[in-house]
Amino acid sequence: MRMPHEVDALVVGAGFSGLYSMHKLRGLGLSTVILEKGDGVGGTWYWNRYPGARCDVESPYYSYSFDEDLQQDWEWTERYPAQPELLKYINHVADRFDLRKDIFFETTVVSAVFDESTERWTVTSIGPDGGSVISAKYCIMATGCLSSARMPDIPGINSFTGRLLHTGMWPHEEVDFTGQRVGVIGTGSSGIQAIPMIAKQAKNLQVFQRTANFSVPAFNGPIDQEWFAKIKANYPELRERSRHTAMGIPYQRRNQAAVDISEDERRAVFEEHWPKGGFRISSCFNDLMRNKESNDSLSDFVRAKIEQTVTDPKTAELLKPYGYPITGKRICVDTDYYATFNRENVQLIDVKSDPIVEITPTGVRTESNFYELDALVVATGFDAMTGAMLRMDIRGRDGASLREHWDAGARTYLGVAIAGFPNLFTIAGPGSPSVLSNMLTSIEQHVEWITDHLAYLQAKGYETSEATTASEAGWVEHVRELADQTLFPTANSWYLGANVPGKPRVFMPYVGGVGTYRAHCEGVAAREYEGFALK
Repeated sequence: MRMPHEVDALVVGAGFSGLYSMHKLRGLGLSTVILEKGDGVGGTWYWNRYPGARCDVESPYYSYSFDEDLQQDWEWTERYPAQPELLKYINHVADRFDLRKDIFFETTVVSAVFDESTERWTVTSIGPDGGSVISAKYCIMATGCLSSARMPDIPGINSFTGRLLHTGMWPHEEVDFTGQRVGVIGTGSSGIQAIPMIAKQAKNLQVFQRTANFSVPAFNGPIDQEWFAKIKANYPELRERSRHTAMGIPYQRRNQAAVDISEDERRAVFEEHWPKGGFRISSCFNDLMRNKESNDSLSDFVRAKIEQTVTDPKTAELLKPYGYPITGKRICVDTDYYATFNRENVQLIDVKSDPIVEITPTGVRTESNFYELDALVVATGFDAMTGAMLRMDIRGRDGASLREHWDAGARTYLGVAIAGFPNLFTIAGPGSPSVLSNMLTSIEQHVEWITDHLAYLQAKGYETSEATTASEAGWVEHVRELADQTLFPTANSWYLGANVPGKPRVFMPYVGGVGTYRAHCEGVAAREYEGFALK
């Protein structure tokens, strides 16, 4: 397939947001291509193939809502879908809507430069046939929030002669750890999902933990067909409800503050929500991220669950998170994570008290010990929210660099547009609910809002649209003010870039909730795209 020299719209990324963008842009009659680094569709679920990789949103809701027949036809097998099933689903969508014919795989975007003389984007990429240049009126960044995998800055990491694996760049072939000495560095979401699976195979497993994370059980299993049938029968109502809740799923937080009842009553509510699994525990009161006393109650409750599960008191204590509020970092959802540390072949190494000094050709050296390994799994996460876009050289008006524009932290208007970068739109970007929500609900809202905006531009005869400097500054301040009313900024999380040395500490997601955010966006559109300079 030959890449065209010119299109109306160019999309970067063939994950959930990129595919839906393609579908909607075609509906506007715009010639559109997708440039995708991988050799297949799937985005997050293409790259993250590590053992145990699974979505933390229930399968009926982590799916597209734009096509009723698709909703009714697709059958999920588990309550929380695993990576293979999600990849199968997104491939089905690509085939069902004939999207592959305009996707250029194994193509990495190097730069995107706005040409003021033509008011078009010049996008340079490297693909299987070498370099390509394509001109596009609109550029849609569907690059994902967690798509820029980050290797840790540990001396000697490239000297390791065993198998070195990153959870975010997992090989496509099966990895067999049977009989091997395996190390895992990192106990965030990816590590917490992978560790129980690796432990079942490995001869022994060394888990290197710097900061303990809060994790709650998924209580996953085969999907309850009666429950799923009720969801299918009520999809329109459930989807509409999801669009106006805080997290983009059809469950509202209980309208009660934990501080308004006694400690015993709180504990009873926590116990009631615990067996529901997943994020339900964080929705049982409405003040958990606004009141430290309420948050401490839930933190203590989860720490007590860890103590009940892990038989060795010393290990249990190391696994208990302290020093930050629960859900201040993304709460993890697991299957048998804490119970895995009861296995004789699993050892927890506290690298806060015994830091890693270096990685050698044969293992990991801490200040006081050496651990010989056959395989090393790095679960150190991503340069979140901004990393994928900043890997490209993106330049707007007057040659302004996005890297420089975001030098002090990501700046957007509504999380979809950037001042000085006309006709460039981001899906689930910084300043939107994105990672604090069901990503599918947020992706659909963003894609639909952006394509409605493009339809408006076409109808009115506008050539360019860009956020004004004032509207961008106002939105950045609004996002900051909302975050400062919560406990979120008190945790050193990837939400504010704390996992990347030198990255500006700015809280990036919008904490106001999916429904409130949607209302903001709809208001902007109703006021003829207030805050945008239309030319």
